[in-house]
Amino acid sequence: MPTDNFTFSAPATADILIVEDEPKMAKLLQTYLTAAGYESRWISDGNQALPQVRSKMPDLILLDIMLPGCDGWQICRALREFSDVPILMLSARIGEEDRLQGLELGADDYICKTPFSPREIVARVKAMLRRRRGASTSPLTLQINEELHCASIDGVTLNLTPQEYRLLKVLAAAPGRVFSRDQLLDKLHDDLRSVTDRAIDSHIKNLRRKLAPFFDGSNVIHAIYGVGYKFEIMASA
Repeated sequence: MPTDNFTFSAPATADILIVEDEPKMAKLLQTYLTAAGYESRWISDGNQALPQVRSKMPDLILLDIMLPGCDGWQICRALREFSDVPILMLSARIGEEDRLQGLELGADDYICKTPFSPREIVARVKAMLRRRRGASTSPLTLQINEELHCASIDGVTLNLTPQEYRLLKVLAAAPGRVFSRDQLLDKLHDDLRSVTDRAIDSHIKNLRRKLAPFFDGSNVIHAIYGVGYKFEIMASA
């Protein structure tokens, strides 16, 4: 049986280092970053920051100011002696002097924790990484193996159900083409003798979730109101 390969342009994932001493806040940030397709690691002690960076250079650092051990000011100053890694400083301090000090020490951006908005932080992370990388994207190869009845992206096997596999095969083979729910139901007929539109919607929802980490958290299966679905990679705003 043949193996089909499809190549797409999509943003590469990124490794985010979170330096934050409040566990709840750090865990919430990790949840949102994961949903956006990023990998993250978290440390709570300022003294661990430089060793972490030296052992594995992150793509971006979320840096709190008030930390046990070295504070954010000291860490930022030390980082700029050997690295230009993007730094987004997080602080409860809202004064202009604090923001200016962070920027003068070499931070790329500064955001106040009050009110705390993880969505805004992720949006700023995306913007900083886009500026860092420019307009370039990393090509991804989606491989559909009919003999093994499985799919993979850049060698990473997707954990798909048989129905999700069939939907992905149909949609990815014709990027931009809109398939009605009836057309997609026909593709699942061999496995599901009695299925409904709601079943298609459920399979699409799960398939989107499994694909999102490879496409920078973006949705690549789009619903066309009143018609159906299409597979298309759209540029981020």
